[in-house]
Amino acid sequence: MTVRIDMHAHFFPPITREEAAQLDAQHAPWLALDSDAETGMIMTGDRAFRPITRPLWDPLRRVEEMDRLGIDIQLMCATPVLFGYTYPAATVVDWARRLNDRALELCSAAPGRLKALAQVPLQDIELACAEASRAKASGHHGVQIGNHVGQKDLDDEGLVQFLIHCANENIPVLVHPWDMMNDGRMKKWMLPWLVAMPAETQLSILSLILSGAFERIPRSLKLCFAHGGGSFAFLLGRVDNAWRERDIVRENCPHLPSSYVDRFCVDSAVFDDGALRLLVDVMGPERVMLGSDYPFPLGEQQVGRLIADHIGLDESAKRRLLSENAQAFFDLPEIHAVAA
Repeated sequence: MTVRIDMHAHFFPPITREEAAQLDAQHAPWLALDSDAETGMIMTGDRAFRPITRPLWDPLRRVEEMDRLGIDIQLMCATPVLFGYTYPAATVVDWARRLNDRALELCSAAPGRLKALAQVPLQDIELACAEASRAKASGHHGVQIGNHVGQKDLDDEGLVQFLIHCANENIPVLVHPWDMMNDGRMKKWMLPWLVAMPAETQLSILSLILSGAFERIPRSLKLCFAHGGGSFAFLLGRVDNAWRERDIVRENCPHLPSSYVDRFCVDSAVFDDGALRLLVDVMGPERVMLGSDYPFPLGEQQVGRLIADHIGLDESAKRRLLSENAQAFFDLPEIHAVAA
């Protein structure tokens, strides 16, 4: 039986309003549980942010769901609303440390099945590097970062230095879109998640490519972008054409943009046979990993089925996508199928 590793799943520990107030009494995120303790609401201060279900905060229920879905190992990272990048770094570093320690506590309920990715105070590069190293030493298997900090995209020199630190320390990095661009036109139907979120991820990838940042970042960096890399794969031909035809596109980028696809990986959360086929064609089967966005409604509901049932992927490619790529990316030990 093929092992399945889901490398993109989220958690939200049971943070009380009092705990959140230590960061910001007006806007910091916390968890309001319903009376049955099966559902709840992520709150930001007094505002309801997102309805959630018990697996988001209960590791035992999460493992039960993993058994039902046939997932052997899950790498969990914080729900992005927890990042705290808009607050003073000296305050957020304590917040990040507490959340990272809480993540390891959740994983301790099933240490063979649950693994954690840390978060860092990315608004301060020195503190972010220190926390990334501390988290790895304490048992985290990498870090999750947002795709930007305010107006700073991944080509910002400080963020590039953080990626260089992670390369040098062998700390895998998952880039997750958040705080999506929105000038008010995407006012309903979850359009920020459907339009702006894929664009944010493409913006992050192209910022690294076209700025020349990849020329300074060691090739040893293990870098992955969530949600199949957003709109990157489908629009890569447009980018290559622009590089060939316009000098302002290639002024800092010495090589054809498509030649940089070997510098990063993407997850498989694209939800469509044709989209997955394109993604594998563009990235190569060695650079796509099973990622579901569990346990949110916009994630893959039957985790791994898109890969496992895909008629265009041979068995070798399926094994790579379902487990082998993630095992190598996160330096996981030899794994045997354990899900029921």
